[in-house]
Amino acid sequence: MTVHSRAIERFARDDIARAHITVDLAPTVAYEKFRHDIARWWPREYTYAGESLEDLFLEGRKGGVFWERGPEGFRCDLARVLRWVPPEKIILRWHISPSHRPEPNPERASEVEIRFVSDGGTGTRVELEHRAFSRHGTGAGEYCARMGSDTGWPFILKQFAEHCGCAETVAPRILRPVA
Repeated sequence: MTVHSRAIERFARDDIARAHITVDLAPTVAYEKFRHDIARWWPREYTYAGESLEDLFLEGRKGGVFWERGPEGFRCDLARVLRWVPPEKIILRWHISPSHRPEPNPERASEVEIRFVSDGGTGTRVELEHRAFSRHGTGAGEYCARMGSDTGWPFILKQFAEHCGCAETVAPRILRPVA
């Protein structure tokens, strides 16, 4: 069997959704605000509890959990912290399946990396890369496209930018191969 590098490259590019925004905060401040204020800016429509959400928390440590709490003790773990490198990046193992159900099996979870990069001035470019959608199995391609669309990660990062007082955001589309 022959493996062509072009096919591998196309697979890799199809398996990643990227988005970014710039906020007028230093990287350290943006990092802390991202984590500590997550319950204030994360879109309710991207939670299981919706409007009845009581808390959303990102535990700031390797092995920590990104979880939500709803009424009557409802709790759902959304992701596990794989790397915690303040104020540079956070890498999460994403435990939400293409059907929007919790996926407890780590072998079937994708990864989300959030980087906080100085823009060379007083701001921070928040870069997000969601990768390894193929681990989710059936529906992975559609899930990747959905998270890279205007209603996925670009929308979520825009909520963060608005929380930081920034109206202008730039969010690139999902990477697609040029045929």
